[in-house]
Amino acid sequence: MRLADIRTWVFDLDNTLYPARALYDEIGERMTRYIARKTGLETEGALEIRERYFHQYGATVVGLVRHHGIDARDFLLDVHEADHSVLEPDPELRALIAALPGRRIIFTNGGGGHAQRVLKSLRLADLFDQVFDIENAGLTPKPQRACYDLLLQDCGIDARGSLLVEDTLRNLEPAHELGFVTALVGDVHPAPLPPYVDHHAADVKALLRRF
Repeated sequence: MRLADIRTWVFDLDNTLYPARALYDEIGERMTRYIARKTGLETEGALEIRERYFHQYGATVVGLVRHHGIDARDFLLDVHEADHSVLEPDPELRALIAALPGRRIIFTNGGGGHAQRVLKSLRLADLFDQVFDIENAGLTPKPQRACYDLLLQDCGIDARGSLLVEDTLRNLEPAHELGFVTALVGDVHPAPLPPYVDHHAADVKALLRRF
């Protein structure tokens, strides 16, 4: 498919549209404190299950709900109350996204209004037609195939005619199988890249300049 034929542009959020290290330390600390508070674990134990559930399920919240009966909405709202004022708008990124024809969608494993706050801080909120996050996916995170099926259904889009931009390699494989054009951003990836990566660029701006 030619890039000129893309009708829907689907973007991951963290480390794709902005460098998430600006928020990740605070969000991570909030997660650990929340887990310790709700489970009675010491900080070290809370950190251990936070990381274990992330690697086991693709999102810490899934393990907390499954094994500890944590209220997902309460957890997501609490941990994403980070200081978003540290994010700086990028006028060039805004112009590049604004120039894309068709619909634009955020597809993220975050929740609790995180995507909306990030987009507002980056002054990009008005450029996106929809946010599809882990709550919309019923706590089914990327890269589980069901998450992508729910995205297509909820947003009413056809994978064939859509492009997915991601910084996480494993999240592109199910998208490619469904018919998405796939684009990987970032330099910390194995070489050669697998065949399910159609495009690669150092960052999202470098990618979008091609269009």
